[in-house]
Amino acid sequence: MYFFISILSFLEIWYTAVTIPKMLINLLVPRKSIHFNSCLLQTYFFHSLGASECYLLTTMAYDRYLAICHPLYYPSIMNSSMTLKLVVACFSLGFLCPIAEVILISRLPFCGSNEIQHIFCDFPPLLSLACTDTYINVLADFVINSFIILVTFTFIMISYIKIIIAILKIRTSTGRIKAFSTCVAHLTVVLLFFTCIVFMYVRLTKSYSLYYDRVLAVIYSVLTPILNPFIYSLRNKEIRLALKRLCTKFISNSVTEQKFELDIGILG
Repeated sequence: MYFFISILSFLEIWYTAVTIPKMLINLLVPRKSIHFNSCLLQTYFFHSLGASECYLLTTMAYDRYLAICHPLYYPSIMNSSMTLKLVVACFSLGFLCPIAEVILISRLPFCGSNEIQHIFCDFPPLLSLACTDTYINVLADFVINSFIILVTFTFIMISYIKIIIAILKIRTSTGRIKAFSTCVAHLTVVLLFFTCIVFMYVRLTKSYSLYYDRVLAVIYSVLTPILNPFIYSLRNKEIRLALKRLCTKFISNSVTEQKFELDIGILG
């Protein structure tokens, strides 16, 4: 489990590095520009790493399914060789998926201001700049994204349905809580990540409103990777105790300051 979490952390470092540095540079410089080839590369790597994360989250759900539903077979099935093969498969499939979309969009003619109405390069804002019919591109994006997102999400939900059934069969409440605690962090990350990308990429239109696209982009490209470490860290007992001590100290200091201000007010 921790091996897959470390791979997820490694993936999200690169996932955010594809877009956030350029976004920060654009906030500082007056002329915000990017070369067309660089824009295509940013789009390709962003979608490749996003697709890899979909497959990796599916693999993590399968890992939890084996651990809870088939604990006796788990050590023999999910050995170091199998985990490595699964990770390689996740990245290989992820980096193959957006190739067709990138090739199709690279052949489109662009004209006008070529101003991207987005916070980074992505397929929907690029398609909106094309000077020709983009129905084939939109259809290809819909089919590929639907396959990646909906199929992986369906496998994850099937795994968790079986996990919940297995947990409910555990006789002791302590055992049920312990089994469920191994899944709640991953399930939270899955719901947060997939909810945003479904609304963003599984659609038969070029783009929705600029505000809608930008808000969703910030959630799944910035906020989700930031929240993931906190979500997984809360599973750790030591971190929970440290947060509890920090909150207690903060409340205590606030009460002390209020009492001091009250005393000063009375003396005044």
